[in-house]
Amino acid sequence: MAHFAELDNNNIVLRVVVVGNDIAAGSGTLGDNDMHADGETWCTNFFSGGTWKQTSYNNNFRKQYAGVDYTYDAAKNKFISPQPHNSWALDANDDWQAPVTYPTDTTDKSISWDEENLRWTARDQEDPVNNFNWDPATLAWVSA
Repeated sequence: MAHFAELDNNNIVLRVVVVGNDIAAGSGTLGDNDMHADGETWCTNFFSGGTWKQTSYNNNFRKQYAGVDYTYDAAKNKFISPQPHNSWALDANDDWQAPVTYPTDTTDKSISWDEENLRWTARDQEDPVNNFNWDPATLAWVSA
């Protein structure tokens, strides 16, 4: 199956649809021609308009599988996931990174990002009453 993302005027993904591999594309079918413009044209015709870009379910092209609210970067020819938090920034690989590096000690912890305080927090899975904050200077969890 081939997957196509419909884009709005700002290149934000509205939906992703599945199309059979047997649709004619180039010198074969969609199943034989990843990212072939014929599949995108087929979607435009079949769905009565829109801008369409093929996306790879296996992340074989255009960086990653598109989802609703992802952005298609035409200059880089890839899909970028939505920004998880306002403080996070894209790295050189177009992956979102927190302003504080992810904790190195993840043993028995349920870790989450605290956007208000710009830090990683955790609960001990064996003792969920205790909360911890990650200290990037000491690379250790500190009791909250």
